[in-house]
Amino acid sequence: MLFTSITFVIFFTLFYFLYWFFFNRSLKLQNLLILTGSYVFYAWWDWRFLLLLIASSLLNYFLGIGMFNSKQEKFRTILLWIGLLQGLGSLLFFKYFNFFVKSIVTSFNAFHIRPDIYTLNIILPLGISFYTFRTLSYLLDIKHGKIKPSTDWMVFFCYVSFFPCVISGPIDRPKTLIPQLAKKRVFDYTQATDGMRQILWGLFKKIVIADNCAVFTNDIFEHYKTLPASSLLFGAFLSLIQVYADFSGYSDIAIGLSNLMGFKITRNFNTPFFAQNMADFWRRWHISLTSWLTDYVFTPLSIYLRNLGKTGLILAIVTNFMAIGIWHGANWTFILFGFLNGCYYIPLILRGTFNKQKKIVTRKPLPALLNMAATFILIMFTFILFRADSLAQAFDYYQRLFSRSLFSAPVIIEKVNTAATLVCMVIMFGAEWLQRDKQHALQIDCIKKFPVRAIIYYSLILIILTFTATRHTDFIYFKF
Repeated sequence: MLFTSITFVIFFTLFYFLYWFFFNRSLKLQNLLILTGSYVFYAWWDWRFLLLLIASSLLNYFLGIGMFNSKQEKFRTILLWIGLLQGLGSLLFFKYFNFFVKSIVTSFNAFHIRPDIYTLNIILPLGISFYTFRTLSYLLDIKHGKIKPSTDWMVFFCYVSFFPCVISGPIDRPKTLIPQLAKKRVFDYTQATDGMRQILWGLFKKIVIADNCAVFTNDIFEHYKTLPASSLLFGAFLSLIQVYADFSGYSDIAIGLSNLMGFKITRNFNTPFFAQNMADFWRRWHISLTSWLTDYVFTPLSIYLRNLGKTGLILAIVTNFMAIGIWHGANWTFILFGFLNGCYYIPLILRGTFNKQKKIVTRKPLPALLNMAATFILIMFTFILFRADSLAQAFDYYQRLFSRSLFSAPVIIEKVNTAATLVCMVIMFGAEWLQRDKQHALQIDCIKKFPVRAIIYYSLILIILTFTATRHTDFIYFKF
């Protein structure tokens, strides 16, 4: 059930009507509806994997209570490891088993050995990377005394399966979402209105920009061997914009839906293309994942390696980013993607500017703009790895990209809506630049006259209806 489908519109309209008009009498009724709606939403894809989601919720619910009530540190550690093994074990099996098998077979083949090992026909459960990280942070925070376990099973089950976020995030921490689930929600007109605006902005980015970019990038990456380097450069540019518009569009819709339900959840993107270096970029891109891994991987590792000075810090940051790469998928392209992003931090660490956050200086904007341009170009070339199907394709793409045909006119296979797509990109970047200090680009309360705001809203709706892509694509992060 996609956020952009008619099915979901019908589902959420019915859910919203019941939520605020019939189930608003008590907290338990509201949470019962959230849990039921979340399970229906998830089972719509494949009901069999709903059982895995429920089993994971049940196990971690009792593990959290057992860890908190136990006075023996050793037993608490055992319970934590049970939860870690269940969560990470599920990820390793469903997401990485075939990758490990293929890697082992390839390694043996290099020595002319043909092992009798076969891959399995495994279906990756939708959203498993996201809800697993929710349960892991829950157990780790209990173990470290940061939170108390939820004693209301329905609250905890809602936290794990919360349908706006269960498939592609954001990855809310327990201290963010569980307290909100544990208290009755009261309808807030201002919050609901802002939620509707953020949903509209997310739909604009997904339907108009991401889906139209996909039309070009799919053809370019499919036929890159026959195209000039200028087309490959255009494809790399559009591919990065597609990933951003697709995933940030999903996050905007998820946050907007949560606002309509009375929740405040984690912001996932903060105008990342206005970053002035790679550290700044990763503070703004997929914030819920990078902050999760920073807290649970980088920070403990950097403390453990602190005696090594800057070398230890470099090892910790590279390891952290390789974890980010591996989280995205079972492919060597993602591992190299993470490794390179970690290496980009090395100059910042050596200069001692690793933790410094740069702000755009309006009095002298040129240096800031140059930094943004350089960072964007570096990100664009690195994200070719993110888009490529294999290392061989990525390296071949790079080789063909840096050739003399880079200065020729690009060949565009799909010419439909090319100019309109580029214009809409300018609208997106322009709006996000003007609203860079706000939570999202349509947070336009500063415009006091309602007719002016209405013109903006209806113009976006008209653009969405007019420039909907001919080929609809699923949200990219569904496969992660």
